[in-house]
Amino acid sequence: MREIILFVFLFFGTSTLAQNDTLTSDDLERELAPLKSSIQSLQSENSTLTKEISKLNYRLNSANATIDSLAGRIKTNNDAIYETATQLGLEISSNEENANKKIESVNESLSSVNDSVSKNFKYGIIGVVLAILISVIVYVLLSRRQSSDKSDIIERLSKTKVSIEESLVKEFNKQTELMDMNIQQLAKQNSDTKDKPDSEPDHSLALKLASEINLIERNLSLMDTGTKGLKQLNRSVGKLKDNLAANGYEMPELLGKKYNQGMNVIVITSIPDEDLEKDSEIISKILIPQVNYNDKMIQTAQIEVSVGI
Repeated sequence: MREIILFVFLFFGTSTLAQNDTLTSDDLERELAPLKSSIQSLQSENSTLTKEISKLNYRLNSANATIDSLAGRIKTNNDAIYETATQLGLEISSNEENANKKIESVNESLSSVNDSVSKNFKYGIIGVVLAILISVIVYVLLSRRQSSDKSDIIERLSKTKVSIEESLVKEFNKQTELMDMNIQQLAKQNSDTKDKPDSEPDHSLALKLASEINLIERNLSLMDTGTKGLKQLNRSVGKLKDNLAANGYEMPELLGKKYNQGMNVIVITSIPDEDLEKDSEIISKILIPQVNYNDKMIQTAQIEVSVGI
């Protein structure tokens, strides 16, 4: 810009000198004054524009930094949402698996219920199973509502699970009361057998009671330790085992013990378990309990074994 102005100045100055050799310094000053004023004005405008450009560059850099910060926050939020959704999916799968296990255990309990148990108790168990099935259906329907609050669904499922477990505890308490009456009957039966030395004792009632005790214990192991009435029910089951022992019948504790080939048991299934040490074998479930009468085994245990991989 300055070069152009100087060129114009020199051009017109030379032309003027050529036309008038008598041009005085005052005349020259008057000729240059407007040009100096224009140059100063242009320099001022140029300085102003430079400052404005600097401000715009600063704002642009600030805007870019803000955009980068927002992009980082959005990525962090997306990662947090994905992690939460993944964790929620695992918890829902875990709850569904636990519910299925309880349904399976209760169904096994129903299939092995003692003939001496009253019809009302059986109907009560059936009612509990129906309640569990309804709860599972409700869970499936709720899980399909993607727009609903997932944390609220988990809370509802947790409350439903607690309610089901408390109902099961109540029903099992009723069953233990009936089983206690059966043990009294067993004691009378053993007394009659002692009066007849030549007769063989009938172990059928004791074996049925042992199977029922085993099923109750297996169901209790799937419940939360804080379930209402669970401690009292455990004490009742322990009392039943003590009363059986008083009549000569014992149920050796096999659950959780290491399995070896020399054990007098029947292995029904073997399940791989990543949490166990490789090649180690642990008895993880008692399907049919071992029963001893006067230190002699009268029923062989049928078990499930977990194998470390």
